[in-house]
Amino acid sequence: MDKSGNTILITGGGSGIGAALAHEFHAAGNRVIIAGRRQAALDAVVAEHPGMAAMTVDMGDAAAIAAFADRLVADFPALNVVVHNAGIMVVEEQIDLAIAEATVATNLLGPIRLTHALLPHLLAQPAATLMTVTSGLAFVPLAATPTYSATKAALHSWSQSMRHQLKDTGIEVIELAPPGVQTDLMPGHAENPQMMPLDDYIAEVMGLLRQQPALEEICVERVKFLREAERRGEFDQVFGALNAAH
Repeated sequence: MDKSGNTILITGGGSGIGAALAHEFHAAGNRVIIAGRRQAALDAVVAEHPGMAAMTVDMGDAAAIAAFADRLVADFPALNVVVHNAGIMVVEEQIDLAIAEATVATNLLGPIRLTHALLPHLLAQPAATLMTVTSGLAFVPLAATPTYSATKAALHSWSQSMRHQLKDTGIEVIELAPPGVQTDLMPGHAENPQMMPLDDYIAEVMGLLRQQPALEEICVERVKFLREAERRGEFDQVFGALNAAH
């Protein structure tokens, strides 16, 4: 992925990691389009970045995604980078079917549906990038958020398969796997001192994205406790530590 001159879509770009990535990519000389459900949140980000664009979409709605993809390609024919950042994370008491279905629709089916809709366009570009945002919880689940953790594990697996399928094309697949970060993803996260400060996370991510040769997974040091737990033979211990308070 070139560091400038791209046309980049970031879903979930109205807040948190998505908004922070939008700022960095815009500052580096890219055309950035942020997307999300809340027009006011998108407008607030765009107001601080002249030239940035915003479009609304519900990533849990299949028909809305298809219509959004058509508008996106028509309005931004140079689109060559898609960052699948939109996601929801909700605590589930045992099984809450409404939460589980909404989480799967947004976190997993959303990226799959949007990629399906945009893939012919991306394949026609000289070079393109699919960037998925998973989580350290893809590798060691948080029992209080079982469906969130499961969707991120599935998105990690999907990213690996898509990378292999597209290896002979001009599309690269990059996975960002954040640790807990101080954002509004869940109530209390933004103020939780155990979470990684957002500015620190984004600074480390941008440094990793600049590395050559390019990395397939962007894992900051703080997430390796989770990412590498099974590789270290410490999955049970890390799972126990992560879930001790729940």
